[in-house]
Amino acid sequence: MNRPVVEIERERKYEVAQDAVVPDFVGGGTVQGQDAPAEEQLDATYYDTAGFSLARAGITLRRRVGGHDAGWHLKLPVGPDEREELQVPLGVDDRKVPRELNQLLRAHTLGGKLLPIAHLKTDRFSHRLTDSSGQIVATVTDDHVTGEVGGKTARLDRWRELEIELAGDAAPELLDELESTVVDAGARTSRWPSKLRRLIDDRVPNGQVVGERPDGGEVVGAYLREQFAALQRADVGARRDVEDSVHQLRVASRKLRSALRTFSSIVDDDRIPSVTRELKWLGGELAPARDGEVVEALVREWVDGASAELVVGPVDQFLTRRFSREAVDAREKVLEALRGKRYLALMQELDAVVSGVPTDAGSAKKVLRKPVRKAAGKLRKAEKAAHGLSGRELEHALHDVRKKAKRARYAADVVRPVFGGKVRGWRKNVKNVQQLLGEHQDWVVAGPVVYRLGVDGHDEGVGFTFGVLYGTGGGVRAGMRREFVSRWKRLEKGDAPKWL
Repeated sequence: MNRPVVEIERERKYEVAQDAVVPDFVGGGTVQGQDAPAEEQLDATYYDTAGFSLARAGITLRRRVGGHDAGWHLKLPVGPDEREELQVPLGVDDRKVPRELNQLLRAHTLGGKLLPIAHLKTDRFSHRLTDSSGQIVATVTDDHVTGEVGGKTARLDRWRELEIELAGDAAPELLDELESTVVDAGARTSRWPSKLRRLIDDRVPNGQVVGERPDGGEVVGAYLREQFAALQRADVGARRDVEDSVHQLRVASRKLRSALRTFSSIVDDDRIPSVTRELKWLGGELAPARDGEVVEALVREWVDGASAELVVGPVDQFLTRRFSREAVDAREKVLEALRGKRYLALMQELDAVVSGVPTDAGSAKKVLRKPVRKAAGKLRKAEKAAHGLSGRELEHALHDVRKKAKRARYAADVVRPVFGGKVRGWRKNVKNVQQLLGEHQDWVVAGPVVYRLGVDGHDEGVGFTFGVLYGTGGGVRAGMRREFVSRWKRLEKGDAPKWL
């Protein structure tokens, strides 16, 4: 199996007439040199599922022959002008999508087969642009394209476009500078993010747009689809071991679970209990990896800020060995879950639920209040249940307050398109409570880990440092509990809709 080569593309596309002339970019700005065009013949076959799941996510997958970078190319959206391209060399059976790319896209294909959907031939003329030192800062490509898409109604199209792609270390502002030149020459910013999308745009299902006076189901459905898309993006990152992806995967799964439970009467689907149960299972599979990241960051932050006399022995090396080993084990657990049949079944069922939210619940302003009010009531009830407790019982109770606060905050996120500023202040105060209790819980989780570090590190001469940290934790948690009382008062006295 080949490990994909990763490149970052920063580019913009422009529509030009067939008889247009490529402008001269040399002038008083950054560009001081423009090479004569180098010609390449490119032949690309694009792949997607029958339902265009990749195109709907802004992803393109192609097999290209010809040119300097022949191979399989997977392009993932990053930002407005930026995409990440993963390249895999051509293999023996070039009609079959490489296994490593197929696995990365599993959350999008959901078990569906990747099929050839379009064929593009491009006659490309590339102009390298250089600065005053002769360094390449960008490449302008003049593409003459012939595209063909099959299906029930075949389509053939021909067009010409310019692409401006920045070199790796070029300043982002250079795109604006070069754009002014092509626009002045008569080019128009392309309406499509890629050649493929131009060819198949009328075949890709449009996303549902929430209207000015939406039904409650429209609002909830839009939120669920947004979080499902976030889950899919994070899935790809987690499989590639991209930083923070496991955390984002966990956040998206929690938001989905919370929204499905809070707005179950509106989603009105018999599969909600099984889906939320499986989302909870997924969270459990992701927990060791995320908890390990949080605890390591907490411990290292304390060590970095501690006075020199409290950091005794090779603490940094000890932490690196310990957490690196645990991170490998936790990552294997994540990958095992993501590659399994249970996770695939969850994603398929989740896709069906979020895609089929009914839109006959009634006016959003009327039907969305009650679920949020119930979430707020459960939060208040959880806070009252913590009164008079101490020790472990209090820690468990505050953790429950945190979970209820998170659920209330997510409920506010769902209805924000409808109620806007009316819930903004209340949501902010709920978030402040939730974040504080989240930090408190991090210290609770870290306690046993730090204790174990002290025991295991005794023979290596680092036990003292972790003993000090373990003792410090109690004071930190006590301070956070005092701050919680203040933040809760601000929540009770703060702005909130009357219906809450």
